Amino acid sequence: MSMSFEQYMRDMVTPMRTELTSMGIEELITAEQVEEKLPNAKGTALVVVNSVCGCAAGQCRPGVRKALEHEVTPDHLFTVFAGQDKEATAKAREYFAPYPPSSPSIALMKDGELVHFIERLSIENRSAEDIAAELTAAFDKHCR
Repeated sequence: MSMSFEQYMRDMVTPMRTELTSMGIEELITAEQVEEKLPNAKGTALVVVNSVCGCAAGQCRPGVRKALEHEVTPDHLFTVFAGQDKEATAKAREYFAPYPPSSPSIALMKDGELVHFIERLSIENRSAEDIAAELTAAFDKHCR
């Protein structure tokens, strides 16, 4: 029995997608969806660049989950999946300047403008609790 690469990848990433969407985070899978949502999101928006990277599984997604338990959270929650939804991810990254492409990563935007960004370098060697603490501090500063 042979499985296509595309099916293998779909099967592999589905739980990673679900981990975020089960938190109420809206998945943006096309560049058009990103262009429609990000610049038009009034108030604050969290954008998680999801990834199959081990630090995404071990630190980023659990950190986001913990941060969203905070009393203050962004108005909008979005995710794009690096390496899977390539055009959507590329379009989202246009809003994260001056930061270079990084996955996983987490952006906090206010009225379409980037106000806080956590690069992969700041994710891969930190605990989920540390990531959540940084996010909740950013939520307190920008989402009230």
